[in-house]
Amino acid sequence: MSLVRLKIKGISYSQTQNGAYALILNEVEGDRKLPIVIGAFEAQSIAIALEKEIKPPRPLTHDLFKNFADRFDIVIKQVIIHKLVDGVFYSSIICERDKIEEIIDARTSDAIALALRFNAPIFTYKTILDKAGIFLKFSSKEKDKDEETDDSIMVDEILQEGETVEINPGSPDKYKELSLEELHTELDKAVASEDYEKAAKLRDEISKRK
Repeated sequence: MSLVRLKIKGISYSQTQNGAYALILNEVEGDRKLPIVIGAFEAQSIAIALEKEIKPPRPLTHDLFKNFADRFDIVIKQVIIHKLVDGVFYSSIICERDKIEEIIDARTSDAIALALRFNAPIFTYKTILDKAGIFLKFSSKEKDKDEETDDSIMVDEILQEGETVEINPGSPDKYKELSLEELHTELDKAVASEDYEKAAKLRDEISKRK
C-alpha cells in the first residue's frame, strides 16, 4: 500500500460539543483534507507545538516525553496513520535507538503531538485517505477572503455535515476589540496561567494584525 504524506492545516473547536476539537491534516501533494476529532488536552499540546512563540513555563506531557527520549537517544523517525475503524484512527510511531527500529502503537493525537516535537513526517495510507479524505466546500462569501481563514474549520460542520464544511471566520469578536498592547498582555497572562487554548487564539489575532 502506498503512503501519502500529510501536513497539519489547522485546529478548530466545536461550539456545540464541549471538549471536541478537530485536527485537519492536508495531503502534501493534493487538496484532500483528513479531519480527526481530538480531545482538548491533545489539541492544546498540538497548538503549542505549532505556535513556536508560546513557551509553557513547565513541560507538558509530550514535552516531557521528548526530553526523556532525547536523554536516552531515542528518535522518532515518522508517524503513520495506519488504520480507520468505525471512525477511529489508529497510528504507529516509528522510532529508532542505536540503529534499532521499533514500532509503537499510539493514539493519533498523541502521535502527531510527538511528531511535531521531533520534526518527524506524518503519513497515512492512500486507502485511508480515499475513504476518509474530504474536499472542503467553501461558502460563496468565504471564497473572496484571505486563504488564511482556511486554517480554522468548524468541528460541528465536520461532525454533522460530512463533506460539506464551512469556514469559520476566525478569532472570537472579543479579541478583535482589544488593542495590540492589550492582546500581548492577555497573552502573557494566558501563558502564565497555562491556559494555552486561549493563548493560541490570542496569538492568532496578534498575527493577523502584523
